[in-house]
Amino acid sequence: MSHATVIGFSGNISRPSKTFAFVDHVVQDVARTTGLTGRTYDIEDLGASLLQARRASELDGQAQGIFEQIVGSDILVVGSPTYKGSYTGLFKHFFDLVEPAALRGKPVVLTATGGGDRHALIAEHSLRPLFGFFEALTLPTAIYASERDFAGGKIVSDAALGRVSQAVGQAAAALKSTGGFALAAE
Repeated sequence: MSHATVIGFSGNISRPSKTFAFVDHVVQDVARTTGLTGRTYDIEDLGASLLQARRASELDGQAQGIFEQIVGSDILVVGSPTYKGSYTGLFKHFFDLVEPAALRGKPVVLTATGGGDRHALIAEHSLRPLFGFFEALTLPTAIYASERDFAGGKIVSDAALGRVSQAVGQAAAALKSTGGFALAAE
């Protein structure tokens, strides 16, 4: 990458999306705090080629560009709405296309949304193991937001915003400890 980036990726397939808005909120906070350039994508941005792809090389040009930005980012912010107690299938399919070492050492902020508190552990029980497989540097503070944490499609809850602030601080510290860039895959 020619310049440092924080990239967000939302596993939602509908627009407008609270999950996308939440991930983007975190991305913009991290970008402001670290001086990085921030950008957020969702499943819809990848287009139809994602559905057919069995490897990243089978994605069309637009989807490959997004794929490369996600894998090449200095900090990654991921989020998914909760479906049946886990992340969405297309979110998982996208990460199935990523080489196992591609995210090694990359700071990753985990976020998730859901209808209520019973899904609050999605980040710990679903997202953290997925990014652990990649040996990513998942930050200690994961952030879950339920319906009551939003107003007008934006995150407004003091508790959720406090966790965002905590995760942003951890992302900035992780970036500094990796010398300003994610560790290269060996």
